[in-house]
Amino acid sequence: MKLLVATRNDGKAREIRDLFAGLPFELVFPVDQFLERLPDEADLERGTSFAENAVAKARYFAKRSGKPTLAEDSGLEVDALDGAPGVFSARWAQMHGVGEGDAANNALLLERLAGVPDERRGARYRCVVAYLETPLAKPQLVEATCEGRVLTAPRGSGGFGYDPLFFSTDLEMTFAEAALPAKQRVSHRGRAIRALMEVLLRRSR
Repeated sequence: MKLLVATRNDGKAREIRDLFAGLPFELVFPVDQFLERLPDEADLERGTSFAENAVAKARYFAKRSGKPTLAEDSGLEVDALDGAPGVFSARWAQMHGVGEGDAANNALLLERLAGVPDERRGARYRCVVAYLETPLAKPQLVEATCEGRVLTAPRGSGGFGYDPLFFSTDLEMTFAEAALPAKQRVSHRGRAIRALMEVLLRRSR
């Protein structure tokens, strides 16, 4: 089964490829299908929930490619910030006019949590995955989280996004310190993708 994964994020693409390794799916990505980035892609993550964004991306790329499509939306929810940055995780610093990209996002997170004690730095990663067999199909949605807290300084050189600051309760280290297999075992994205895999494999039997 050929499956389009609707992401242009290299870190997410690498993790999703690893999760599907050895399974009867041929993963393709927008760049493989020569789907150039069009201006309207900028509006795909303007929803108010991870589910809304994931479905918007899946439907958009299913229409453009004509292939069964998987899309995910994910982010970091920090308790002391009332769930921020949440759905705005990827462009949080940009929205506040203090730069863009992972380094700027992490710097803003540390600034916003300056002086907040460890016991109030609880956080979780949340991921919603949407699957569409056809552009007009009802989306199959799965959601997963992983719990942890935000450190006062980054640790580790792996991962991407907020991984250097996210201390995983399950692993007792940051996601940036963890080897990929360990991160995949407990991460929000790993859990959500595996849940969707079970659905797709049942359908293919």
